[in-house]
Amino acid sequence: MANVFVNINDLSNQDLLSIIHQALLFKSGQLLPVMNKQVVANLFFENSTRTVTSFQMAEIKLGYERIVIDPNKSSAVKGESLEDTLKTLKVIGVDTVVIRHTLRGWYDNFCQMAGKEIPKLINAGDGNGQHPSQSLLDLMTIIETFDHFRGLKVRIIGDIYHSRVARSNAEILDRLGANVTFAGPKVWSDPSLTQFGHVVDMDDDLEQQDVVMLLRVQHERLTDGENAHFTIDQYHEQYGLTRARYDRLKDQAIIMHPAPVNRGVEIDSDLVESPKSRIFQQMANGVFARMAILNSLNTSVLQKELLK
Repeated sequence: MANVFVNINDLSNQDLLSIIHQALLFKSGQLLPVMNKQVVANLFFENSTRTVTSFQMAEIKLGYERIVIDPNKSSAVKGESLEDTLKTLKVIGVDTVVIRHTLRGWYDNFCQMAGKEIPKLINAGDGNGQHPSQSLLDLMTIIETFDHFRGLKVRIIGDIYHSRVARSNAEILDRLGANVTFAGPKVWSDPSLTQFGHVVDMDDDLEQQDVVMLLRVQHERLTDGENAHFTIDQYHEQYGLTRARYDRLKDQAIIMHPAPVNRGVEIDSDLVESPKSRIFQQMANGVFARMAILNSLNTSVLQKELLK
């Protein structure tokens, strides 16, 4: 991982599984954090509830000092570049910065600088690019249920094109041996992802799926015309997880969603907390996954020995 965690697909399988292992150990209480008083700044240029609060909770549990910066009240509104912001945070003593940004690939020019001219970097989501910490907690949730990835049938459903979750998860799941398929409106499909799985009709072999991963319709990334023609009832009927579709799933199948959930749109409201749902488990796992990410960037020799 060196000094950045920006794209989960940049990790080797060994490093990835090591971080998942750490997250599971943190969750079980078998691995206790070493309090080393790292200073972390959270810089979110895009709205968030789960990601920002779970990063904050992870930092609290690790004993880190936290700085929360509201971009709307920072020098960014005066025209300061992201690079100058990062350099400023480095010289005043910040060790790591967690950033969510509307710009896809915001980190591309900074990775070589991380840990030197600027703090270490964690990508908390970049436009419709990557969401590596969400992918990690998703993988953690899957491994808790199935204890493996190879051969699992995973269907990703919804607004594929605008989803950084779909982009992050499709590639890594394919690499880990899962069989990925996509379903959703054709206008929101993404041809660049077909190298990791093929597009199918929503109801094709639904009974055979192990993981059904639902995605929110990202209205904030749609055009005014797309939003004007969007109909909740029509979308839910064609692409939502209805009770009838839920009943077709095998007993061992799990339902996932990165949230926020639009109840009655991508999933019936009473299915959000159904027996097959892992949606709130995913949220809980987010704290431990992000603890493992932070720990892996700032780990001590003692921590490495504990993981042997």
